[in-house]
Amino acid sequence: MSVLSHPRFHDEAAAFEYLESIVWANGVVCPHCGVVGGRVYKLEGVVHNTRKGERAGNVRYGLKKCGECRKQFTVKVGTVFEHARLPLHIMLQAVHLIMSSKKGISAHQLHRVLEISYKAAWFLAHRIREAMRSGDLAPFGGNGTMVEVDETYIGHQKGKPVKKGGGHKMKVLALVDRETGKVRSFTDPNLTAKDIHPILRANIAKEARLMTDEARLYWNVGKEFAEHNRVLHAGFEYVRKGQPEIHTNTVEGYFSIFKRGMRGIYQHCGEQHLHRYLAEFDFRYSNREALGCNDSDRATAALTGIVGKRLTYTATNSAEGVRIEA
Repeated sequence: MSVLSHPRFHDEAAAFEYLESIVWANGVVCPHCGVVGGRVYKLEGVVHNTRKGERAGNVRYGLKKCGECRKQFTVKVGTVFEHARLPLHIMLQAVHLIMSSKKGISAHQLHRVLEISYKAAWFLAHRIREAMRSGDLAPFGGNGTMVEVDETYIGHQKGKPVKKGGGHKMKVLALVDRETGKVRSFTDPNLTAKDIHPILRANIAKEARLMTDEARLYWNVGKEFAEHNRVLHAGFEYVRKGQPEIHTNTVEGYFSIFKRGMRGIYQHCGEQHLHRYLAEFDFRYSNREALGCNDSDRATAALTGIVGKRLTYTATNSAEGVRIEA
């Protein structure tokens, strides 16, 4: 049986029950007053009023009323799915498709598969990427393990003339913790030593063993960690002879997946959206099969990140297209 044959992908009531089991695993939380496990009443058979974007007669699945503040809510309130006009079971299908695609799935493909408009598919994909954005601040290499660091260049920065080298491209810095297998990526318009050093200090423990290539960006900050090893790519050294642990192949493998996805699937990305695409690739890489996380586990993990995040749509001709709402 296909994974997409599960009831939560086709039945709206089952979709709400599934999301509630994830978001409210420790008891129902009222998003209005914040009461956990308080008096909550199920409101069944309630239909939508006739208003813009809603058809009269549609049942409001998952509707509840808080006995403390007397306000109505569903599990979508206070999440990236709040005020979404798409059925929840369609959005769960999109979550699974994005989580199970190693190099991503384009908004056009979602638009065709889910039979929704391209605009809706594009915005839904960004909602899901926002859910995948990690708020983990724990430094890598806390046990004195190796942390690989490297930078890469992709695309084109708007307004910059094309020149030799990577000055006109968008810059990405990635850190990979070899012990946990997790990755953390950052984008910066300049990515100079002045920009990189604070990122490394904030995200890598002092007892970590830093692993980079020979770029001068890391020479001074590397002295602040327990150890700093460099591979000389200019001299065709990719693994240190006699020391096979000295390499940056892990982070370069991540860049390989990232660039194949960006060039082959998405093809174009504005600089204002790059951080969300990085969050998507970071999440899938940090929750990959090699770390014991299958597609369903990955989708469940992504849905746990929807709470407390909002993404609203602005005019399509605006500078960014979407904005974060506090």
